[in-house]
Amino acid sequence: MLFSDLSKHPYLVPEGSHIDLNQIPTDDLSLVEEDLDKKEADKKLKELLLELRQLQKVLYAQGKHKVLVVIQAMDTGGKDGTVKSVFSTVDPQGIHVQSFKKPNAEELGHDFLWRIHQHAPAKGQITVFNRSHYEDIIAVRVKKIFEDQVWKKRYRHVVDFEHMLAEEGTIIIKLFLHISKDEQKQRLQSRLDNPAKHWKFNPDDLKDRSRWSEFMGAYGDLLSKTSKENSPWYVIPSDRKWYRNIVITQIIVEHLNQLQMSYPKPDWEPGSFILE
Repeated sequence: MLFSDLSKHPYLVPEGSHIDLNQIPTDDLSLVEEDLDKKEADKKLKELLLELRQLQKVLYAQGKHKVLVVIQAMDTGGKDGTVKSVFSTVDPQGIHVQSFKKPNAEELGHDFLWRIHQHAPAKGQITVFNRSHYEDIIAVRVKKIFEDQVWKKRYRHVVDFEHMLAEEGTIIIKLFLHISKDEQKQRLQSRLDNPAKHWKFNPDDLKDRSRWSEFMGAYGDLLSKTSKENSPWYVIPSDRKWYRNIVITQIIVEHLNQLQMSYPKPDWEPGSFILE
């Protein structure tokens, strides 16, 4: 189901609302047919990916709009998988994926948004943030890296930053991949059981897991305070990866459709050229 009016999307965090992630299901399937089987789900995703690819071609050719997709989640939430599944078929010329890890010494020598701003999308581009400036609120708050006053004032900073990007023509889509603690346990265990996934396992993930309730509270607060009309958050039920991919692709397709894009018209007459 596509939503021509995204302000009514069931996973949207309305501006000014209060979000309690503990009350939001991680296994919801309400946007697909109840009897949808794997074959039909794969077909539905392929159709959406084809539409996304076509829209991205026009976006790149027109060179008018800028799109920023922000992805946040708990560890094993599916950030990497979302990037691979949703954006793997688009033209690589028109997309850039940027991951933000723990800031290095140079980055710490600047304000916390310095390393972020330089990766904001240019016209005609889709930029995907795999983690983002929101790490500098969540991690600082829960892990008590700095005093509380540091992360508290950053709410205002990120809202102002995104407002500036939006006024400069950037379409901002923010996605929180919502998984359950039980689902995270299964995904972490699979990394331990499979030698090919050992590289993805980080013992520090277990420390964060022990603070699950603190992270849920911090994320709920963050979503409530930073979801704005021009930079909305969507809470995506992500226990089922196939459903997550369909819903996210639907949301991005609808945002691009609302731009009513078209290929640029040439400033020359095609019929005036004769090839010999």
